[in-house]
Amino acid sequence: MLIDFNKTKEITVPGMNNGTGMMTAKMYMDAQGKVIPCAIHKGDSIGVHKHETSDDINYVLSGNGKATCDGEEEILSPGTCHICKKGSEHSIENTGDEDLVLLTIVVER
Repeated sequence: MLIDFNKTKEITVPGMNNGTGMMTAKMYMDAQGKVIPCAIHKGDSIGVHKHETSDDINYVLSGNGKATCDGEEEILSPGTCHICKKGSEHSIENTGDEDLVLLTIVVER
């Protein structure tokens, strides 16, 4: 299966999960999960939310940030990967001077 994100419309999401500011994303969804290239803009965040039915995998392509998962802080930088496992809760914050660009994979299980 090929997903061509060049042909996928980009959406803007304000205050994702009660976070601050804006996030832009292109999204593919089916019953097994989601594939989401996205950018959390400078100073913005995705608010705390729980993954009841899925694992959330966030690979950092560029930028810097911080994830907090079940109370534990993790520093995000290019080449790192933050995983929020099913049943856990997390938030992601852009702490850098440019967009925090992620490839997010959500796996339903």
